[in-house]
Amino acid sequence: MSDEDDEIQVEAPELAEDDPMRAFLPASFGKKSQDADVAAQMDRSRRTIDKHTPHSPKPQSRSRGSGSNASRDGDGDSDDDSDSDEDEDEDEYPTSHEMVIKTHDRAVTTLSLDPAGGRLISGSIDCTVKLHDFSSMTPTTIRAFKSVDPFESKRSTATSETHPINHIEFNPLAGGVFLCVSAHPQAKIMTRDGDILAEFVKGDMYLRDMNHTKGHVSEVTTGTWHPTDKNICVTAGTDSTLRIWDINNKRCQKEVLVFKSRAVGTAGRSRMTAVAWGTPAQGGSNILVSAALDGTLIMWSGNGPFSRPTAEIREAHKPNTWTGGIDISSDGRMVVTRGGDNLIKLWDTRKFKEPLVSVEHQSTSDEYPMTNIKYGPNATSIITGSRTGHLHILNPGNLRPEYTTPITVGVPLITVDWHPKINQIVTGSANGETHVLYNPTMSTRGAVDVMSRAPKRRHVDDNPEFTTDLSLGLSGESIVTPGGLPGTRGTGIAAPGKSKDPRRPQVPQQTPFMRSQPDEKHISESIPLSRMLHEDPREALLKYADVAKKDPMFTNAWKETQPVTQYADVSDDEEDGPDKKRVKR
Repeated sequence: MSDEDDEIQVEAPELAEDDPMRAFLPASFGKKSQDADVAAQMDRSRRTIDKHTPHSPKPQSRSRGSGSNASRDGDGDSDDDSDSDEDEDEDEYPTSHEMVIKTHDRAVTTLSLDPAGGRLISGSIDCTVKLHDFSSMTPTTIRAFKSVDPFESKRSTATSETHPINHIEFNPLAGGVFLCVSAHPQAKIMTRDGDILAEFVKGDMYLRDMNHTKGHVSEVTTGTWHPTDKNICVTAGTDSTLRIWDINNKRCQKEVLVFKSRAVGTAGRSRMTAVAWGTPAQGGSNILVSAALDGTLIMWSGNGPFSRPTAEIREAHKPNTWTGGIDISSDGRMVVTRGGDNLIKLWDTRKFKEPLVSVEHQSTSDEYPMTNIKYGPNATSIITGSRTGHLHILNPGNLRPEYTTPITVGVPLITVDWHPKINQIVTGSANGETHVLYNPTMSTRGAVDVMSRAPKRRHVDDNPEFTTDLSLGLSGESIVTPGGLPGTRGTGIAAPGKSKDPRRPQVPQQTPFMRSQPDEKHISESIPLSRMLHEDPREALLKYADVAKKDPMFTNAWKETQPVTQYADVSDDEEDGPDKKRVKR
């Protein structure tokens, strides 16, 4: 036998080159890998901005300055200049592409990225904290891997305690924990997986002197971390105090900073609306800056003592307007504030008396007082949102707009953050959307990795309505009915008295009040005269007057021993009544 005879001959169908049957024949064997067209996915995520829309103003480039000669040229030249300026801005700022995350039902009020830029957390008015991991998302599975309610452990059948989320912030020195501040006197320290690590104590609300309470006695508005100590944080409350905490000791605060307001009608107290803690990047003393509702801006020495502030500016912003945005530059010299009086002001900590620059900016503090303002990486820019839904990038020296781009047109942009490591801007809007702005050439990781992955194929397990939690285990002889397991998702009562399963009978909603009260039939049978609760007292007494004489219910015990009542006879002189007492003169 020759070698040619040993060769295996595979008979392949003889098909013409243009035969349509070739499209159904496999080209190879084994599992096929699904490659992603990265360029096409990036192109689909590119932001399309209508330049002629009145809500999206044309961006102002830093290179053009204040003296522009574009108006002197023709119309065609001005359009070319605007297009070139927009391209330059897209190359300068990471705003050319975006990834939209829709995980909240209501307005997103706060955002934070961990120091590595791999995990994003967001808080909302819907009282939940959403945790997003960029490493587990794909272009078709952009969602949160966990939703946390900080007050779920306190919720019982009798109370449904829940509060909106005011502020969340990752620890910049230890990304494993983050500070969670809700509309409640007790702030929390939570892990990056959503577990509660510590809950600070609540103070005694009946003590007048706030120095003697161990915690806040009213709602906490915001907070932040110490810039150099990973175990220290500060919270600001509506009880006119700032409280410095050690996360290892949740039973009592470390320091109490009591603000005594000098405004008329405040009784010495005012709500603390914002706080920032900064230190120079090259080293130096820390500074702690906070704002109050009476318009005062206060600065403390970050290293103490905290008995009195080092500087105080009265009416830095209009009184009784919420100054929700405050931040300190990386060199520790400049402070920017955004007030509810539609003003953004720049302050110098070395001459902390009057603002260096003050510009007008549309505020959203009427609806969302927690709207913030942040310094960009290396304090080269200042970013903030507006009522119209635009992202504004301002010059840190004169607060002039360098670049303005629409994010959610017509919907207020509440919170912004610019991560220096991955060079991406994250925004939260009032419609519940979170936008991650990036540039494929400038940004790294984060949304760039998400849009570079292959889309995940849809599977039945991706639908939570058809997913069953088998963590409790099943026996071999058990009979599983639809919706019968305690961990089955998508089951239960959708509305009071209405079930998602049409075969399930209607179950009336039982409240703790209903369980503790007897029914009406039991009351009417066991309690005498219970029906008289809904009758007129006078008519009821007259109706039972004869019955009371024949069978007295309340006086039957001393019916035989009760003496006969005798009244004195009234004379003719006393017909008008008894003599009136003489008035003493």
